[in-house]
Amino acid sequence: MLSVADNETITKTGPGTPMGEYLRRFWTPFLLEEELPVPDCAPVRVRLMSEDLVAFRDTSGRVGLVAAMCPHRGTDLFFGRNEEGGLRCAYHGWKYDVTGRCMDMPTETPESNFKDKVRVRAYETAEAGGIIWGYLGPKDKMPPLPHFPYFDLPEDQRIATKYLRECNFVQALEGGIDSVHTNFLHITLSRWHNTPEFIERRASHGEDLDIQYRAGDTAPRFFVHRTSGGFIVASRRVADEDNYYWRFNQYLLPFYTIPPRGAGGGHAFVPLDDVTCWSFNISTRADRPYSKEEIQVIKSGSIPVGPDDAGGLQNAERIPGTFTTVRNKANDFLIDRTMQRTQNFTGIVGTGNQDSMAQASMPAIMDRTQEHLGVTDLGIIAMRKLLLAEVRDLMEGIEPPEASDPEAYATKGTHFVEKQSVPLAECVAAREELMFGQARR
Repeated sequence: MLSVADNETITKTGPGTPMGEYLRRFWTPFLLEEELPVPDCAPVRVRLMSEDLVAFRDTSGRVGLVAAMCPHRGTDLFFGRNEEGGLRCAYHGWKYDVTGRCMDMPTETPESNFKDKVRVRAYETAEAGGIIWGYLGPKDKMPPLPHFPYFDLPEDQRIATKYLRECNFVQALEGGIDSVHTNFLHITLSRWHNTPEFIERRASHGEDLDIQYRAGDTAPRFFVHRTSGGFIVASRRVADEDNYYWRFNQYLLPFYTIPPRGAGGGHAFVPLDDVTCWSFNISTRADRPYSKEEIQVIKSGSIPVGPDDAGGLQNAERIPGTFTTVRNKANDFLIDRTMQRTQNFTGIVGTGNQDSMAQASMPAIMDRTQEHLGVTDLGIIAMRKLLLAEVRDLMEGIEPPEASDPEAYATKGTHFVEKQSVPLAECVAAREELMFGQARR
């Protein structure tokens, strides 16, 4: 559990808060590139760490991220005209470029220099991996972009999506770190009861280590191994009398998780404010481009998943034209009690919706003084300690080193079977080439 003070520190991210100042030392994903598809397209509202902002792509293709309120009289720049290299307020025509400079002030006389004295707050932006990134911290502390492996994949072998989580970002992040929940939250009843049918399916997935071994041990041992970007959360399950099945999840500061699948994709849990966050999700393939059909279902959220994970159901399908899931807190995630009795563990369709239910059914900001953590919560405990330590360091003037080390993010999760006699340290060393080699060469 955390104290009241520590819980407040780790969850509050607005301007001037300790965690808010810490997060602002990192580049932050805030839009998909497709949300600003072409120059001079419609502006987009952005809420990021309790700041109300507007993003736009100017005539030359540069992305601006500026305060929503026009410095003149406070009208929302979302309603502005995106034209001729800047965003023009619809109220009096004052116009701003991507740096926040006032380009034109048609209400003033030609000889006036007043426009040179007015700026709208603006932040640096960058584009990589199908995502638009913003840096909201001090300009003299601005680090390079992190170097995630999926940045290097061809565009047709990676897909970026996002959807809304109705909870504080730490709750979503804790869900990404906690891999033991997958033995319960995301399973079919055939897996839960280990039926003959499921045993047969396990045997037929000879190359899928996850299906073979994860269901067989519901009480894995957890270990944490510190890395330059965060840490590995290693879960160890008994595979057979001679071997362990190891799963290495990556936690990367401040809010990234990379599970052991794909070609270095993963998740980012980005706070809109203190009670909602984005779940950014990167799907990747190393072997081939995605088909048009695969792209369509992934981007819509209607993602068929394996019969051993959610009964052949679907993932976080979104309301068309929004990033809100069809199944959400307001409608109890459309829980189906018949399905819960006969098909899957939760009665909720899709792994993403199941995750959202678990996290959003808590209070929007969980009171962590009321928790009772167990042995499988080691990764969650380590994440909280690391985040709080780094926040306190920043308050003492020590900048987070991870933010300035882009190659610390060139990593991925992995899983493997190893002899029980091989300790964790040797497993880590033996698998470094698998986890890091491709991205670091």
